[in-house]
Formats: sequence, structure tokens, C-alpha cells
Amino acid sequence: MAEAFGWGALGAAALLIGALIAYLLNPIRQVIAVAMAVGTGLLIGSVSFELVDDALEHQAVAGVAVGVLLGAVVFTVGNWLLVRRGGGDRKDATGAQADGSPLAIVLGSVLDGIPESFVLGLTVLQGGVSVSLLAGVALSNLPEGMSSSSGLKAAGWPQRRVLRMWSLVVLVSAVASAAGYALLDPRSGRTSALVQSFAAGALLAMLADTLLPQAYDVEGVLTGPLVVFGFAVSLALSAI
Repeated sequence: MAEAFGWGALGAAALLIGALIAYLLNPIRQVIAVAMAVGTGLLIGSVSFELVDDALEHQAVAGVAVGVLLGAVVFTVGNWLLVRRGGGDRKDATGAQADGSPLAIVLGSVLDGIPESFVLGLTVLQGGVSVSLLAGVALSNLPEGMSSSSGLKAAGWPQRRVLRMWSLVVLVSAVASAAGYALLDPRSGRTSALVQSFAAGALLAMLADTLLPQAYDVEGVLTGPLVVFGFAVSLALSAI
């Protein structure tokens, strides 16, 4: 479990790095959007090649499909509630967060990090952390930290406050990764399939709701090829 906690913290630590880049280097939105699109492709690949593929070995297609849908619904409901409470612009790089609730922004960032961290814990339990998934988590968290922190900086948040927020998110992500390790019963393939499919649905919903819209707003039609490039990299990494 300690190993899963450590990998979860490592993947989420990219949020802190992104925040420091935002405050010290002022990255342009195009750089952030490219990283978001490529990171999305990496994570979609991990969902396809590892979570769904493994789940189908122990569960019928219909059962996996139901699990994926349930995961997406749970994440979407949580995200909808946070949007209503002022956390909808948590990834905006232009400062739109100034009109939002600080608590909702923090909780929204925590919600975004839970599915991917939980999945990291699952891969550790199955014999070792997934290289492609870890790369996808880090590459999606880095621009998230840059974009959100750029917006919070524009909204007047001091650097220390932002770093405290991301430190909390890193801690929760590490706990989620440990939970993914602890809650999965390795003796039950059916339990494994249900958890994997649920996590896959939540992760896909997170990508569609939060990362892709921000990337497309900046890169437009180039978003598609960038996502596919990330997917191809994930395919290559999955063979390692």
C-alpha cells in the first residue's frame, strides 16, 4: 500500500510543478493546451489497454459497460454539484476563477485527481505501476497545475496559498491511490473487473469534462491529432 501511496503522490506532484511554472515563468496558453491534449491521449490509451482490457477478462461486456457508465455518472454528478457552487472555471487560465468559490475550486481539483490516482493504485496491485498510466497522469496534471494556477494568479491568489491547495490535492491523490490498492480484492476477478470499469468511466468523464474543452479552446482542430499522438505513445509504453 505504501508503494501505491508513493506513486500516487508522484503522479500528482506534477500539479505543484505546474503551479511553480505558472508563477515563475508565465507559460503561454498554447503550451498548456498541447500538454493537455497529449496527456488526454495518454490516459485514454491507459484506460483502453489496461483497465477495460483487463476488466473484459473477468466480466462480460455488458457488465463492463455498466461499470463504465456508473463511473461516468458518479463523476459527472460530483462535477455538476461543484460547478453549481463555483468550481466550474477551476482550469481556466485567464482568471475566471475570481468569481468562483475557493472551496469549490479546491474540491473540484480533488475530484479531478481521484479517478486517475485510484487507477494508479490498481496497477500497482496487479504487479507494478503502469508506465503509460503514470506518464499520462503526470502529463495531464502538469498543464492542469499550470492552467489553474495561471488563472488563480490572474485572480489575485498569492503563490503560497496556491501551493498549499495543490499540496492538499497531492495528499488526497496519494490516499486515493492507496485506496485503489487496498479496496481491490486480488482473489476475485469479478471484483477487479467492476472496480476497473467504474474507474475507467470516471476517468473518461473527467477527461471529456475538464481537459479536452480547455485544449480545444486554444488548439482548435489540432487537438485531435495531439490526442491521437498521446494515444500512440501510450500504446508504445504499454508494451514496456
